[in-house]
Amino acid sequence: MSALAGRHVVLGVSGGIAAYKAVELCRLLVDAGAHVAPIMTPDAERFVGKVTLSALASEPVHTSLWDDPEPIPHTVLGQRADLVVVAPATARVLAAYAAGLSSDLLVATLVATRAPVLVCPAMHTEMWEHPSTRDNLATLRRRGVQVLEPEAGRLAGGDVGAGRLADPTRILAEIERLLSPGDLEGLRVVVTAGGTREPIDAVRVVTNRSSGRQGHALADEAAARGAKVTLVTTAALAAPASAEVVRVETAAQMLEAVRAAMRTADVLVMAAAVADVRPRAAAEGKLHKDPATGRIPGLDRLALEPTVDVLADAAAHRRAGQTLVGFAAETPGAGGSLEDLARAKLARKGVDVVVANDVSRPDAGFESPTNEVVIVTRDAATTVSRRDKREVAAAVWSSVVGVRRGADPHQIHERARGLR
Repeated sequence: MSALAGRHVVLGVSGGIAAYKAVELCRLLVDAGAHVAPIMTPDAERFVGKVTLSALASEPVHTSLWDDPEPIPHTVLGQRADLVVVAPATARVLAAYAAGLSSDLLVATLVATRAPVLVCPAMHTEMWEHPSTRDNLATLRRRGVQVLEPEAGRLAGGDVGAGRLADPTRILAEIERLLSPGDLEGLRVVVTAGGTREPIDAVRVVTNRSSGRQGHALADEAAARGAKVTLVTTAALAAPASAEVVRVETAAQMLEAVRAAMRTADVLVMAAAVADVRPRAAAEGKLHKDPATGRIPGLDRLALEPTVDVLADAAAHRRAGQTLVGFAAETPGAGGSLEDLARAKLARKGVDVVVANDVSRPDAGFESPTNEVVIVTRDAATTVSRRDKREVAAAVWSSVVGVRRGADPHQIHERARGLR
């Protein structure tokens, strides 16, 4: 049975050209068994007729705080909802929701509901990238609102760029995930994130380009799916409110934190980029440049030593029933394909899952908001195409769930792709 059967979904449609896709989303939701209560803003009516959406939904379109059959429509709609989804969510609606400006029925319902909320932004690239939009989304995320980021593609007016509403089938899959039982409920998971920094002196470090975004997305997704999360991170990024956060800097500190957390953990996802080497001895103060030669004594003969492999250490000390996930930042070439490199690491490290990505790509590696990965288990592999790192995190956790349940490998990887 579909996770949507008998569930009440409020579908908010705001005034953007992508409003026409809400019609298809409405049909998909109803076909999946959901009761759909549509809300349209006045601007949405400029793009889609009320009759069209009313004919496909489970009840007539709601448009006004004042002209609705219900005397208090926003509270009634909000209380009945199992989920409120806004698709498309324009920059104006996001701003009003973040500020609590409930002057129209849609935003009033968003402010009034205690149900989960999913917003699916759609707007021109310049608006999507504007600092006010980014700040408003950050505010909403901190409050627990789920965000399905837009895709890159052809926009209104013939422009091409980020801001295109996610495909209705992707939105449906995300709604199904949000309304499904928490498949990580009761699990204790450890997620590592960011690049370690190994001190040379009081100022300089040996580090790498990892931003920590993928690791934090994995922690966010795990918390949303019911896990008790310990996040070991070097990154100054927001973390789930329910997570235990351990801030570290060096590989040695990360090793200590992971060892401690793994005493009671069920799953370790090692997304951090741990430095492979560190200076053998760090200077206590700053090393100064010799004004006569322009050289910095100590740097030109810097002695390095390997750091401890945190993932290999976890594998060597794993308890029965623990699941280990490694990440591999690769640049495929003569060494083999991305899948070949991932499978080699899976065998070498003795772990259950390896997630590999090509960091030579500017839109799918370090510091990028998107990623494209190959997820490899002992029996199968799948490619997750370029998408927001939170969506990649969802695919990784679906693979972990499948491995722990001993599912057929092909079923595991279909779930990782988000197929139903």
